[in-house]
Amino acid sequence: MGDAARRLVQAWVDRAGTGVGAGLGVAGQALGIAGGLLDVAASPGGVRGVAVEAAWLAARTVLYPWGVAEERFKPEGHLGAYRTDRLSPRRRARVVSAMEAAGTPIVLVHGFGDNRSAFAVLSGALRRRGFGVVHAVNYSVLTALTGDVRRSAALLGEHVERICEETGSDRVHVVGHSLGGLIARYYVQRLNGDERVRTLVTLGTPHRGTLTAYLLPTSLTRQLRPGSDLLAELDEPSPPCRTRFVVVWSEMDQVVVPQGNARLEHPALVVEEHRIRDSGHLSLPVDPRTLHLIVSAVTRPSDDECHPIVPVRTGFR
Repeated sequence: MGDAARRLVQAWVDRAGTGVGAGLGVAGQALGIAGGLLDVAASPGGVRGVAVEAAWLAARTVLYPWGVAEERFKPEGHLGAYRTDRLSPRRRARVVSAMEAAGTPIVLVHGFGDNRSAFAVLSGALRRRGFGVVHAVNYSVLTALTGDVRRSAALLGEHVERICEETGSDRVHVVGHSLGGLIARYYVQRLNGDERVRTLVTLGTPHRGTLTAYLLPTSLTRQLRPGSDLLAELDEPSPPCRTRFVVVWSEMDQVVVPQGNARLEHPALVVEEHRIRDSGHLSLPVDPRTLHLIVSAVTRPSDDECHPIVPVRTGFR
């Protein structure tokens, strides 16, 4: 009886030791991630990035009510926005010169608990460069609580079909911020969306999940946790995808943790990767470097060779 009791106690001690060890491992990983964020934030670019993130958060608070309403198409379409006769020579030089690129619709998909106000700056900047059809999609504010990535992806597909029907375009470009990028990826990769989407740009999207998803126990956040059934489904083998992926992620992202989980690797996907060192999660859509990358991606010929990883140049701040 005494030996049995000792064996039982020893088993409990061993099990508790394993749990403590795992907990210490997670704690050490979290401290390492926090230390890396602090190092980036303490750099000159990081200080600027923190200031921009705070300013954009304040602006978003004001813009959020405006973004609740659905965006409607402009009646003149892309040809009306393509006029350059009223622009100064300097601004005219920055406008996209390819009619096909300017006429291909760009669909913007916002992130978790957000609305189209997240793209207030980006959509205006794209229109000023001659992209006439820039449409931001809104999905329900309840998505954060009761939503499902698969269902949202199907709804995105319906939006894309409607946009193609109203504009007469066969293909679109999609820019997805945070959760919006994952919704767009599911549509492209699992719902035959690659027939419609020529380029998918994801900004700070948790392609491999994020530890911050454990902070809110909802059906949607469970899908955003590393190793979830949804992410495992996206990692499964699939036929070659016709959509070109452009993945933008930041070392100072405070929502996608660890930050490298915003990277994307899949044998069936053509992925071009861009790393930004000092931009916060919310301010990725307003970062001038992001605008440059989006314009470059959607104006590139579809048969252009795409490099799997594009390192950031020195001084790319």
